[in-house]
Amino acid sequence: MNNNLMIVYNIGELITSTDPWLIKDAAIVINEKTGLIKEIGKNKIIKEKYNLTNNNSIDAKGASVLPGFIDSHTHFVFGGYRADEYLWRLEGQSYSEIMEKGGGIVNTVDATRQTSFDELLNAGKKRLDNYLQQGVTTIEGKSGYGLNIETEIKQLDVMRSLNCKHPIDVVQTFMGAHSVSREFNDNKEGFVNYVIEEMLPIVAKREDVSFCDVFCDKGVFTTEETKMILQEAKSLGLKPKLHVDEIAYVGGAELAAELNAVSAEHLLKVSDEGITRMAENNVIPVILPITAFSLQEKYAPARKMLDNGLNVAVSTDFNPGSSHSYSIPLLLSLSAIKLNMNLKEIVKAVTINAAKALDRDKLIGSLEPGKYADLIILDAPSYEHLIYNIGGNIVDTVIKKGSIAHKKDKLYYEKNNIIKGDK
Repeated sequence: MNNNLMIVYNIGELITSTDPWLIKDAAIVINEKTGLIKEIGKNKIIKEKYNLTNNNSIDAKGASVLPGFIDSHTHFVFGGYRADEYLWRLEGQSYSEIMEKGGGIVNTVDATRQTSFDELLNAGKKRLDNYLQQGVTTIEGKSGYGLNIETEIKQLDVMRSLNCKHPIDVVQTFMGAHSVSREFNDNKEGFVNYVIEEMLPIVAKREDVSFCDVFCDKGVFTTEETKMILQEAKSLGLKPKLHVDEIAYVGGAELAAELNAVSAEHLLKVSDEGITRMAENNVIPVILPITAFSLQEKYAPARKMLDNGLNVAVSTDFNPGSSHSYSIPLLLSLSAIKLNMNLKEIVKAVTINAAKALDRDKLIGSLEPGKYADLIILDAPSYEHLIYNIGGNIVDTVIKKGSIAHKKDKLYYEKNNIIKGDK
């Protein structure tokens, strides 16, 4: 029986993000009811085995097919913008200088506190729509623009609502320790205690929140403060993540290894010892090249991490300050040109390794039977075009859990028959 099956056939090349890496002339059989991949095989064999006319079949027309992209580090739910700060940086002011003069995270905190739930929801939906068109099927969203329990919960509630209503899966991370709030400006110890004693117990009761993240860096939280927060988070069932070694080396990667964190993120100033320790403790490094590009900073040493056996993930870090971009094509291009990663490493960094950074690699991140059918069909014959077509979006169709979530539409003027006539 072929009921409830979707078959994607005539695939020129199938990139699985596992072994075998590439299958020529392939087809995928999907159970639409469960959203899981049922079978992968050669196009001829699948077509002979299944009656395509009895299925919701898709002709890939020789194009390349890959797992859906995963953006494993974002702050996509926020209020307000900080375009002025970006211009200040272009004038030569550093990220630290801008923070010292009252800019940075606290400005977005003020705006997010004042922005209503519905406004955050509508803005978040538009951003997810843009991500979906670029082939993203799972995204991580961090809170951290509230720095009080009311607004942190508001951000998490928005993400929970979007996860229910939007095709993209939203993985939630609590980041109450993103900065010290204005209310505790001269009492950092008091703010750390507030996060531990008042925020964490409430957040940890939510089944929709997976992780706790802390910004461990110069001018933010020390390794000792970070350890206190994350140890308490772990005791309450939240998995640790860390923003580390971005502004300065503080030993954050070593702390991530000590805590057996799922991931350590940013890592522009990571030490060789930190890289070794992360490899020994299976910490996933999440590198954010658009942020380095935006801040005009030296890029994280991705090549060194890869050569030491680390499963490197890359992500946009979309946020209103240091990386106001959700461009997957830009992310892929910078990974090739600035991080010196090869194409296979880049694809793994936005698929299976990104899934590992979200502790979801048993469900998503690669195309194999038993995993969710999250996949993209390119408007290109080879996945080489992902970096060959610099900065361009070449995603044609996005399938999420066995259902078409997006298909590139015809040009507006063709849809509406707007054609110039002779005059």
